[in-house]
Amino acid sequence: MDRATYLERTTASDGSKTHAAGPLTSEAADRFSLVFQGPLYNFLQRLGATHDRFSNAVRRAVLLMAICWLPLLVLSFAQGESFNREIRIPFLLDLEVSVRFLIALPILVLAGIPIDRRLRRAVRQFLRAGLVSAAELPSFEALLNRIERLQNRILPELVMLAIAYAPSLEPNLSDFYIRGVATWHIAADGSGTRSYAGWWFLLVSAPLFRFLLLRWVWRLVLWTLILWKVMRLRLHLVPSHPDRAAGLGFLTEAQKVFSLIVFAGGAVMSGAVANSMLYESGTLASTRPLMITWIVIAALASVAPLLCATPLLIRTRDQAIFEFGAMNAAHDQAFDARWIGPGAQPGTELLGHPDANSLANLSHGLETVREMRFIPLDRRTLIVLALAAALPMAPVILIVTPVNELIRDVIKLLA
Repeated sequence: MDRATYLERTTASDGSKTHAAGPLTSEAADRFSLVFQGPLYNFLQRLGATHDRFSNAVRRAVLLMAICWLPLLVLSFAQGESFNREIRIPFLLDLEVSVRFLIALPILVLAGIPIDRRLRRAVRQFLRAGLVSAAELPSFEALLNRIERLQNRILPELVMLAIAYAPSLEPNLSDFYIRGVATWHIAADGSGTRSYAGWWFLLVSAPLFRFLLLRWVWRLVLWTLILWKVMRLRLHLVPSHPDRAAGLGFLTEAQKVFSLIVFAGGAVMSGAVANSMLYESGTLASTRPLMITWIVIAALASVAPLLCATPLLIRTRDQAIFEFGAMNAAHDQAFDARWIGPGAQPGTELLGHPDANSLANLSHGLETVREMRFIPLDRRTLIVLALAAALPMAPVILIVTPVNELIRDVIKLLA
């Protein structure tokens, strides 16, 4: 069996072989969406939202910023806490709250458009690339339909809403003191009670932001579930595929788009770190472990769904090594008999002969199989996710680090 014949065959997840089918279409795959589904989205559509998803997302982002941040400004101004020098952290100087509601919140809303587009393309790619055969198409569609029904259930969103409000049920007023000095969360009249802005933050702004974050966690869980179930189908994998992932390399591009959510989380983290350095005598050295931990956890959590493909890729690689080994042995024996052994044909030019090309192709195919990755993840995606987590920290480092120290560090790196 030559290599061309082998590549026409499919490596199924159970080790069996079937002939590959042509590109398929699926209504469930065309309808698939992890963002534009669910009770809340359907409710907004019934309220008269337009079919332009970008304009709807912009409106939601502006509305949520107005609900979460603008009342805090008005209420803190009404009680003299917006820019009161007697308060350790007046509202307008609270970097964490401004970054959370004016930067991270709109990103969490607007990121849904590119993420949804990329994930839908990834789902369709299973069909366009012939990874899902006609025999497995009903199972593939049934999986997508189950995910859609799960998205449209109201219970998961009610649970997320309860979790988002749980920290507000037992508020600790002392959390809003820094070294015994009140922040804008505490009334400036000296009564020690919670301010109006503090109550709005506790009951409205903070729970809404947590709810948005939890919805992205839920979507990541659903995406992980999809990949886990798809990898249990009899997929048409090609071990010698140049993406070094048996044809699943497109999943790393899909996962890369979650860098937007990672960036939003990093922005909130940077605001908290900035407050610690500016108002709590925090230093870059004391907060560095926290920043490094966040970068590592955020990057790893973003690529965790790709681990669902690991068992299948391991089985595919192990089986392909034996397949290619057998093909290489048979081909080498035939090559030796024709060109080198006692029965070699004299006077025939080997240079440019198809036999030499097939020998090189088979050898390259075997090397490709040996270099297969056990996770459909490339280095660029991991770097993009790490940078998305780390980039929001850069302004904090610039703020707290003197310019002369930065210049000295740069010179050390270049020396």
